[in-house]
Amino acid sequence: MQFGIFSVGDVTPDPTTGRTPTERERIKAMVAIALKAEEVGLDVFATGEHHNPPFVPSSPTTMLGYIAARTEKLILSTSTTLITTNDPVKIAEDFAMLQHLADGRVDVMMGRGNTGPVYPWFGKDIREGINLAIENYALLHRLWREDVVDWEGRFRTPLQGFTSTPRPLDDVPPFVWHGSIRSPEIAEQAAYYGDGFFHNNIFWTADHTKRMIDLYRTRYAHYGHGTPEQAIVGLGGQVFMRKNSQDAVREFRPYFDVAPVYGHGPSLEEFTRQTPLTVGSPQQVIERTLSFRDYAGDYQRQLFLMDHAGLPLKTVLEQLDLLGEEVVPVLREEFAKNRPAGVPDAPTHSSLLAGREVTTA
Repeated sequence: MQFGIFSVGDVTPDPTTGRTPTERERIKAMVAIALKAEEVGLDVFATGEHHNPPFVPSSPTTMLGYIAARTEKLILSTSTTLITTNDPVKIAEDFAMLQHLADGRVDVMMGRGNTGPVYPWFGKDIREGINLAIENYALLHRLWREDVVDWEGRFRTPLQGFTSTPRPLDDVPPFVWHGSIRSPEIAEQAAYYGDGFFHNNIFWTADHTKRMIDLYRTRYAHYGHGTPEQAIVGLGGQVFMRKNSQDAVREFRPYFDVAPVYGHGPSLEEFTRQTPLTVGSPQQVIERTLSFRDYAGDYQRQLFLMDHAGLPLKTVLEQLDLLGEEVVPVLREEFAKNRPAGVPDAPTHSSLLAGREVTTA
């Protein structure tokens, strides 16, 4: 399994001090968090894409390219890339370029985002969100796999004899995760292509997440990519830890109450009962995360949200120390126990290249 972190890149006042970081400070903090992730032994850093306040990561490949130059092992990803409002040609080129710069340490998560006004800002109609996701990805999939593409669809200018440059590194496109919280059409899309399916696993109950993953696994097998157990699943999760669980709850509560992703709603206690949010000791985080397998099955990637809601950088780095030193080593060992032999590892550029060489030999 791969373990890592994903960031939404919000610029939120610290409710305990009232201070709001500048955009520059927040961007630099995200870089520091990525570097810390590699230092403590995590596998993945993923950044969101947003084009509206209070968020700053409007150009994920710019940030990931900078991080690539300062890391050696970290897999660089997104959470998510807006397949609906970005031009698939630009996505193809940007991520192929990033692949070359990062020596293949790149994958990408496609998604529709959660901010409605973005659609008209980029000349799109939110009512076409699902159709845009389906058509744009169909083109992107071809651009990475065909040297010359002729294309005509509903939502962009036709292409005639077009070649996306640079070509993917080693002719191996970045592995694609399709991220969705509630849309069965996206789970179907991931299954159709044999790509990965990522559920952010923050807002919803375990029953809902299980239904989405079960649908994806069933349809993955239907399209002939393997057994349901061989489907590639990723999960998110949100944690806050201190050595003593009571200290964790007391410290995190003011941040939870104003968090842009779930503040001003249910209480912290209600939210932790009804969703995978875990606020407590490292052992509690371990136990809760291991329970994800009860409804998701054996899966390939676990990402944690740890740096939002105005939490100071110092606090986030302390969280990453706990995650890397006390939580992830135990999770790696426990998730490996009784893992069926047929369950694949998380895809990497190396494994995809090896698989391609086998099929073309």
